[in-house]
Amino acid sequence: MQQFVNWLSSQSHLLQIPIVLVAFAALIGLIVLAIEVLPRAGTAYSYLRLGIAVAVPVGIFALLGLNLTVWWLYLVAAALGVVMYLLDRRSQLAGRGAGRILQLMFFCTPGFALLGIGILYPAIRTIISAFFDKTGTKFVGLANFVWVFQENSGTGGLTAVVNTMIWVIFAPVFATAIGLLYAVWVDRSRGEKVLKSLVFMPMAISLVGASVIFKFLYDYRQGDQLGLLNQLMIWLGLKPVNWLNVHPLNVALLIIILVWSQTGFAMVILSAAIKGVPEELIEAAQLDGANGLQRFFNVTIPSIRPTIIVVWVTISISALKVYDIVATTTGGYQGTTVLGYEMVKQFQLLPPQSGHSAVLAVILFILVTPFIVYNTRNLRRERSGR
Repeated sequence: MQQFVNWLSSQSHLLQIPIVLVAFAALIGLIVLAIEVLPRAGTAYSYLRLGIAVAVPVGIFALLGLNLTVWWLYLVAAALGVVMYLLDRRSQLAGRGAGRILQLMFFCTPGFALLGIGILYPAIRTIISAFFDKTGTKFVGLANFVWVFQENSGTGGLTAVVNTMIWVIFAPVFATAIGLLYAVWVDRSRGEKVLKSLVFMPMAISLVGASVIFKFLYDYRQGDQLGLLNQLMIWLGLKPVNWLNVHPLNVALLIIILVWSQTGFAMVILSAAIKGVPEELIEAAQLDGANGLQRFFNVTIPSIRPTIIVVWVTISISALKVYDIVATTTGGYQGTTVLGYEMVKQFQLLPPQSGHSAVLAVILFILVTPFIVYNTRNLRRERSGR
């Protein structure tokens, strides 16, 4: 592919456009071939299916720019093509029609190729880099992992891990709880749409924008105070405080930014779930003598439990990946760094600490995985219970 792009760039501008159009037409022709021609019966079409089944994986390897010296990879690709052809032939003998498997291959290959190039390959490279030094040439084993759990200077790996866990513990709980309580409070109340819009508005602001707003709120000056908090301190007869320099208070103040931004999301989702609770259940509990608080904990909460879990997991993943807030407000100093920020910072150092950056990315992936697995199992359990 790189060779084709380089060759295309070397051509005149007048030739580049028709060449691209011809390449696009060839791609469309292959798709039409897979849909209209391959399913036809006959020996000639069987050989055509075999040729295409072998040519497609070999062509993908060639587009990836693999050198012919690794000839065995091309043999593996050809073998995969033969396997695809045999599966296609088996589906034909089973009465499902010729070309069925090859059609699936044509339509799925672009998606799988993009997933492999954009997700799988970088993930594998990152995991491998976590066991090498900053140059990526010297194998250091678990030394990078040891660095993570030994560094504790307020800006290193261990501080990032600890702070990230604090974010994950507190931010989702507060955002979900506040969103739930607000959703219950405004449910079916007068001015519900306006009240919901006011809380949902922070979702329209990027985390960078929200961080700038709160940075002004926490601002500290030697003279006249610009920040609202310090101005309030002066009005109360107290001395202004450099809020973002006081640890661990500064971590809590940064978490408030994410909670403020995500509460609207939690409120909207949970409000929709509350409206979906059957009225018969609430009326039955009321007839049994349950008061409002009892109906909330014994009827509403169990009914919307799957939605609460989804909201909590979603905000937890956002807390794990947080970068914008720390980068905009403190730059990771004064003990506020997190995994996402430290990962980028280590890679931007001179020289880049690619090994440290990669190991932080691996740890971040390990922390995110349980949330994804738990959310998936919860959704499956919910579907099976319907």
